[in-house]
Amino acid sequence: MAIRELRFEGDPVLDAIAAPVTVFDDALADLARDMLETMYDAPGRGLAAPQIGVGRRIFVTDVTWKDADPTPLVFVNPTIISASETHAVGPEGCLSIPGRTFAVPRPTWVEMRWQVLDGTIQTARFEGAQAICACHELDHLNGILITQTGQEQ
Repeated sequence: MAIRELRFEGDPVLDAIAAPVTVFDDALADLARDMLETMYDAPGRGLAAPQIGVGRRIFVTDVTWKDADPTPLVFVNPTIISASETHAVGPEGCLSIPGRTFAVPRPTWVEMRWQVLDGTIQTARFEGAQAICACHELDHLNGILITQTGQEQ
């Protein structure tokens, strides 16, 4: 495993739409491990592949590790299949935009479909911090930063 170099606002990889993952192999598993190690080192609660210069549709999250036992999740080719009509606005930070926070409206819950590292399809509903984090990281895969979706605080 290795800590990868973070990319910051202004890097073109953060503005591009990431390509779907089509090969589920050891290299993908290594990438996911590197992403988790990089996220924990940063220290963040989520990290998308473009944030380390990789234009592929994969992100990792762990919204509990700072306050409780780690619960790392790896999302490959994620999509939101359903979301609440109600939104909450809260402060969000981003590892690619250090030292700044933004008030970003997010659904209070999302239902997602994604693949895990062996290609198996998963679905789950996420609420609260996990929903916010998943939406934030999915935005990264679509070339969207919180500077485009929120108001700086």
